[in-house]
Amino acid sequence: MFAQGYMGQMGSMGYFPLMGFVFWIVFAIVIFLLVNYFRRDDTHVRRTSSALEILEERLVKGEISKEEFLDIKKTLR
Repeated sequence: MFAQGYMGQMGSMGYFPLMGFVFWIVFAIVIFLLVNYFRRDDTHVRRTSSALEILEERLVKGEISKEEFLDIKKTLR
């Protein structure tokens, strides 16, 4: 029917629209990985704080002595 010439079916645009799509997919994956990396660090901090809060509650309730509290607190940090 039509002559395709040396550029093929895509014409002069080539694969440009496809490359734009691939760029946005790669960009989204990089953002996703960065967000998960920083969220993981934040979760670790919350766990340590939670352990300290539990330790303080045990001290207030009288389950452990002040010396035990300080020893365990030093171990946690």
